[in-house]
Amino acid sequence: MSQEKSPVSRLPIVGVMGSGSKPQNHRATTLGKWLGTQPVHLLTGGGGGAMESVCAAFASVEDRPGKIIGILPGGVNENGYQPLHGYPNPWIESPIRTHLPLSGAHGTELASRNHINVLTPNVVVVLPGGQGTASEVRLALQYGKPMVAFLSSREEIPDLPPAVYVEPVFERVKDFVLSHTT
Repeated sequence: MSQEKSPVSRLPIVGVMGSGSKPQNHRATTLGKWLGTQPVHLLTGGGGGAMESVCAAFASVEDRPGKIIGILPGGVNENGYQPLHGYPNPWIESPIRTHLPLSGAHGTELASRNHINVLTPNVVVVLPGGQGTASEVRLALQYGKPMVAFLSSREEIPDLPPAVYVEPVFERVKDFVLSHTT
């Protein structure tokens, strides 16, 4: 006898990538609150900064249909699994613990969870960030993942490739996300 899947498990996933240290409150909060009203799950790297801000805003939406997924960095040593300090942020509902410790400038290497961050969602929204965010952008391009950068200018991410669609207008960011989740 087959078991029927819950509708919640079939929701598309929106990945939001951004700074792990700078909250980017206005954009992250605006995006997170809107995503919370949509039939989607939210995926982030599970840390602080913009990741925490978008998660908190998503969580603030009452009766939201989706869950908050965090892809967490970590490592394994003689004491077993060791999460990286500061992970997960308090809003993560479904933590995915990895043994992958690399990030930042090393975010495209095989020992980085950024591959999972980019490959899992249906669409990626990029907020301002540093080298780790830049590595997720490069991976999204490499894997052909639909992506929009919600930025005021290209300079908000170091060495942003010219192929990245940058959109400062939130209504158009919403349209892009909807075109890849409905």
